[in-house]
Amino acid sequence: MPPGAGVLAGSPANGEMPVKIYILCDMEGISGIRYPEQVDSANAAAYEEGRKLMMADVNAAVEGCFRGGATEVLACDTHGGGGQFRLEEMDPRATYERPALARYMPSLDETFAGVMLLGHHAMAGTMGGFLDHTMSSARWFEFRLNDQPLGEIGMEAAFAGHYNVPVILVSGDEAACKEARATLGAVETAVVKWALGRNRARCLHPSVARQRITELAAKAVANAKGYKPFKPAVPATIQLTLYRTDYAEEYANRPHVERVDARTIRLKIASLGDMARW
Repeated sequence: MPPGAGVLAGSPANGEMPVKIYILCDMEGISGIRYPEQVDSANAAAYEEGRKLMMADVNAAVEGCFRGGATEVLACDTHGGGGQFRLEEMDPRATYERPALARYMPSLDETFAGVMLLGHHAMAGTMGGFLDHTMSSARWFEFRLNDQPLGEIGMEAAFAGHYNVPVILVSGDEAACKEARATLGAVETAVVKWALGRNRARCLHPSVARQRITELAAKAVANAKGYKPFKPAVPATIQLTLYRTDYAEEYANRPHVERVDARTIRLKIASLGDMARW
């Protein structure tokens, strides 16, 4: 029986405490993805190649989780709201879900030992970042939490921090991994590519990248208790600058949102669990 098989309910056969890991997977930082069409469903052939590469990275991470001692692994496909995973090709030891409205990771709670941010990218405006953006490449210019600029890595880590769960591994291009270390401190980072401008990347061979992901995932799970949750102070102030004034107008019509200037809005949140409202 493969490691972890038969214990997906979180009940280890040896009587030890369960070790639950959540994998949140984006697409731009997946190994082998090196041009924009691979992450765009409007480009059928390139996108299908991107999906296969994405699923292989997820399987590599799942393998590493169980090697490292995980008893349960849950993976979520967050790119474009989900829909890239083809379950019949995924590792059967894990379970899978899609993000939900106002929740980056729907089933995440305090019982998880760690979160892995797989296939991630750097925040909007990052020099040397492949397909850099924050949430919406068309609309969002800059996101700040308590005046600290954050990309999706920091936002998702703060959401996990609400549940006292640390981010233990980030994979993606060099810029994304550098951002993860600067924001989170001690975290495993699997660099699988380097940007050659925003829309092109130089990649490791996928087999080499997946081996790196598996090894670092195993290390991260084995040492999960040594990582700290990312927990900015709350109540917190969110500030979002959009690319256009009409986008800011749309946000300004929401309850409790303050219009700061032509392109910037502000909102106070009571807990980091409210991060996903944006």
